[in-house]
Amino acid sequence: MHALIAGTGGIGTALAARLLEDARFDTIYLLSRSEPISLLEPGRICWIQTEVTDSESVKSSVDKLGDIDWVINTAAVLHDENCSPEKSINHINKDWFLHSMEVNVLPTLYLAQHLLPKMQHGRPAVFSAISARVGSIEDNQLGGWYSYRASKAALNMCLKNIANEWRLKLKNVSVAALHPGTTDTELSKPFQKNVPSEKLFSPARTANYLYNILDSLTPEKSGRFWAWDGNEIEW
Repeated sequence: MHALIAGTGGIGTALAARLLEDARFDTIYLLSRSEPISLLEPGRICWIQTEVTDSESVKSSVDKLGDIDWVINTAAVLHDENCSPEKSINHINKDWFLHSMEVNVLPTLYLAQHLLPKMQHGRPAVFSAISARVGSIEDNQLGGWYSYRASKAALNMCLKNIANEWRLKLKNVSVAALHPGTTDTELSKPFQKNVPSEKLFSPARTANYLYNILDSLTPEKSGRFWAWDGNEIEW
């Protein structure tokens, strides 16, 4: 089996380490702009420099690969040195909103577009992306975080669309949106203050939760939104 992980932040790197523990995986491809600090086990880890928000860059990277069994997109943005999640609609900034859409949605679309031929091998396979519970429209009781919520809701819709389209084209694939819980990474760092310690997961713990979900998926479960604990989340 061969896996592809887009994004090499805390969750992406931890997932690569978790997959290395599964002897079924011969190769784990990591796609990201910059080389991971540690390639973990170079013999089975293959890093390919990729701008995952650029279709041609994704295509160029994917064209080098053979069959792929698991795809996990972990690329995401919540804040940077200049912008934070909006507490009010008065804080909406066009450039930040569009940047959130670009980073949180486009990589999944480009991966699906260019990986389709690589997943037509007929074996049970998984195509997934890290979403967030705050992207659930039904679950939204607090408001705020406009760009992040909207971009994750858009990601969820795209994954649902992909699942519906692939029911005929790729009957062997289960498409999934994944909520990892609050994980101790740079993405969540500014927002951990009020998170109970038992609810703040290490990247390794999150990776194990997500691995268990992915390993349980079948094509019959395609097009669903899963929380880290295996429970389904309403769209």
